[in-house]
Amino acid sequence: MKKLLFGLVDRLTRGQKRIAMLLSDLLVAPLALLMTGIFIRGQASALEWVLFPASVLIAGGISVLLGMPRIKLNAYESVAILKTAAFASMLTMALALVATLSGVHVPAAAAILYGLLFFILAVATRMAMLHALLWVLQVDQKGCRVIIYGAGNTGTQLAAALRSRGAIRPIAFVDDNPTLHGMIIGGLKVHPAERLERLVRERDVTRVLLAMPSESPARLAKIVQRLQAEGLDVQTVPSFAQLVGEEKLVDNLSPFTFGRFLGRQQIEDALPQGADAYVGRAILVSGAGGSVGSELCRQLLLIRPRRIVLFEISEIALYNIDRELREMAEGTGVEIVPVLGSVTDSRLARMVMQDHEVEVVFHAAAYKHVPLVEHNPIAGLANNVLGTRTLADAAHEARVARFILISTDKAVRPTNVMGASKRLAELVIQDLAKRSKGTIFSMVRFGNVLGSSGSVIPLFKEQIARGGPVTLTHEDVTRFFMTISEAARLVLLAGSFAHQGESRGGDVFVLDMGKPVRIRDLAVQMIEAAGKSVRDERNPFGDIEIVVTGLRPGEKLHEELLIGEGLLTTPHSKILRAQEDSLSELEMATALRALRSAMATGDAEAARRVILSWVEGYRLPEVVAAKR
Repeated sequence: MKKLLFGLVDRLTRGQKRIAMLLSDLLVAPLALLMTGIFIRGQASALEWVLFPASVLIAGGISVLLGMPRIKLNAYESVAILKTAAFASMLTMALALVATLSGVHVPAAAAILYGLLFFILAVATRMAMLHALLWVLQVDQKGCRVIIYGAGNTGTQLAAALRSRGAIRPIAFVDDNPTLHGMIIGGLKVHPAERLERLVRERDVTRVLLAMPSESPARLAKIVQRLQAEGLDVQTVPSFAQLVGEEKLVDNLSPFTFGRFLGRQQIEDALPQGADAYVGRAILVSGAGGSVGSELCRQLLLIRPRRIVLFEISEIALYNIDRELREMAEGTGVEIVPVLGSVTDSRLARMVMQDHEVEVVFHAAAYKHVPLVEHNPIAGLANNVLGTRTLADAAHEARVARFILISTDKAVRPTNVMGASKRLAELVIQDLAKRSKGTIFSMVRFGNVLGSSGSVIPLFKEQIARGGPVTLTHEDVTRFFMTISEAARLVLLAGSFAHQGESRGGDVFVLDMGKPVRIRDLAVQMIEAAGKSVRDERNPFGDIEIVVTGLRPGEKLHEELLIGEGLLTTPHSKILRAQEDSLSELEMATALRALRSAMATGDAEAARRVILSWVEGYRLPEVVAAKR
């Protein structure tokens, strides 16, 4: 029977479905008239029989006028119900007018009753048809049974929307608010979170929808971890206010993934065999509040080290990452230690290493914005070069097991101070690695990470949200890109190779960044992903214009990942080992002495001459400008 009805409904055309809706209105109009007569007089009078044809004709005309047959059953909600109320009012007044013109007196009570009866019958008919349709459409379809976590406005609106989808069946609400437990909201019972496992088992649930857009990312991450541990597929939905633009959406809509613009396969979510290198260890992350540093901390937390020391110079950045990690670490036994200070402070660096018994250091602290460092070379070199030497010396004195420097592709034949400072930092680590007998020093070099501060994607998102223009430094500029999460996982894995005897120390690990991405192509993809079009000569009526502003001081057209020739393989296909020359101990000491002297006098040009002498490929800005 059910399959027969399903076949009948499936064969109906759109026009036939609209006729069915219209017929329901035509039948309800005289039925309400008949019921009114019975309620008022106990039987139908001659007046009702006379008005029957008029009610059918008038109801048909008003129904078509209001577009009632065009309202789909699975979209029949509050707005359509209000339209039905208007339908009932118009029909009642029209019939009263017909009766008056016919010389027949219609009591006001009878007119009001007729309007109410028509409204109730019309809504009840539509709702009955909707439930019957949903029942029929479930044939041969088990449906995805879901639990909605969050019984607030977003959750209740989501449940109402899902009822019109035969393939998705909300089973119940789960909420942490004890005042809601046991209540029935939108036809679904609200259960406490403690009953979730039992509900999943008893109701054959495979997916949980998180409908709590106002919750903090740390709180949501903690809930997701717990649900995924039970083998559930977890998805987060934005609020309806976010979707229509009343609330900020870009940073809260979790399904958005930067990686979709890369055209490359991401590595697996779980850290491979290298996780054992960090379990139960005390780990320090410098620059812990930055883009890469904070992601390293999040992923380290999942591995369950003994302690994570957050070394950060920015107070607000340290506050934010400390608060987030403390929420995520609740119940895990991982100690979170915030340290506010600069990596150039040798006393603080030594004290932190000793007091917290640090065993592994990830050095991600650096000034990385090319134009800013270009205009402030003394500060950039002091932080990126001397800060690296200070922290590395402290780690060596404390006999830390491993020290991993986070480097950048801009260190390869740099044309700017920032890149040159990172190459000098690499040379510092290579020098220490040759003389260290306790600490294994290494570095990981990769390109841009999507979504980080200063990255083009947040900038493009902001510009697109404002309606443009999107600014581009050059039509042909390319960059290597990787998502923050993928970069962090590969850094952790590369850092673990030393533990596995795969590293001799001083190695430059280079991450496979795939093919360089043309920034203009990235901008076009983002504009189109936002539902907009590019405005140019071929499309003068487009939405967003792309404006070329010219290369900034020290900026390259194309970045590189290697200084020398040839790469060696490692246990992971996306991590390679570079063979590159380094400075001798005497040369390194001479370079650092000259750099400290330039900084003591605040002589920026002298500092530039130091990196010109010791960093392969670096040229002074005027030389670079002349070559352009």
